Amino acid sequence: NIKNYGLLIIDIQGKLASLVGNSEVMITNTAKLIRSCQILSIPVVVLEQNPAGLGSTTPDIKESLIEYVPLEKYSFNGLSEPHIKEKIESLDKEFWLVAGIEAHICVYQTVKGLLKEGKQVKVVSDCVSSRKMANVELALHNMRELGAKITSVEMSIYELLENSKSSKFKEVLNVVK
Repeated sequence: NIKNYGLLIIDIQGKLASLVGNSEVMITNTAKLIRSCQILSIPVVVLEQNPAGLGSTTPDIKESLIEYVPLEKYSFNGLSEPHIKEKIESLDKEFWLVAGIEAHICVYQTVKGLLKEGKQVKVVSDCVSSRKMANVELALHNMRELGAKITSVEMSIYELLENSKSSKFKEVLNVVK
């Protein structure tokens, strides 16, 4: 059920966002995912790792957000931070779509944290990256082994829509295309 979903964006910020593999594609896909989720009234939570040191969320991601309220963190597992864990719990969503960087560090450890809290996780493979692509493959493999599902922008969005009769279908289609 679409009402049971949240979207978690992890650390797509500063210079690092431009240094990861397929950076532009990953950022464009993530912006599409954010816009689609917002059309579908799915809450979006944005995390930033040490923003004073790494910079804030990249402009393309910021611009796609209706509301930009990043949650600052210093732990690689976002759920190790009490204010982030509290935010996730307060939204009371069973399923979490996850996007971000770096796949093998903060994305991986935060996914582990979500799974530990009993959440169902779907990692959006075309919205995660790392500086080395071998680390992305390793991270996706290990997250799948832990019980996360691996999806893509289109796969997840169409799964949420369920059918073309949805009142939001055309609006979302314009974003995803």
